[in-house]
Amino acid sequence: MAKTEVAQKLRLRIKSYDHKLIDNSARQIIEAAERNDAKVTGPIPLPTEIKRYTVNRATFVKKDAREQFELRVHKRLVEILNPSQKIIESLSNLNLPAGVDIEIKMA
Repeated sequence: MAKTEVAQKLRLRIKSYDHKLIDNSARQIIEAAERNDAKVTGPIPLPTEIKRYTVNRATFVKKDAREQFELRVHKRLVEILNPSQKIIESLSNLNLPAGVDIEIKMA
């Protein structure tokens, strides 16, 4: 019986309100992983989550006068195949902008 080795993946899910900020952060993460000889797939753009809000302009009358706002959450997926401890350390030491959120999962 041959043992099949299961390839480990480090799955990074990046979220931000600004698309330029998220693309620069994804590029920084990929460069940091490739410096440590890691195999990287991505960044894969995930669907943008759009939240729309409609608010009355007047407080009491004039129902027809409304303002509409929307909030866009851009998402990217980056996978690192067979990560080493050195790669995980370099990712934790990255200095990313304030508007970027990262979820890290081992898959």
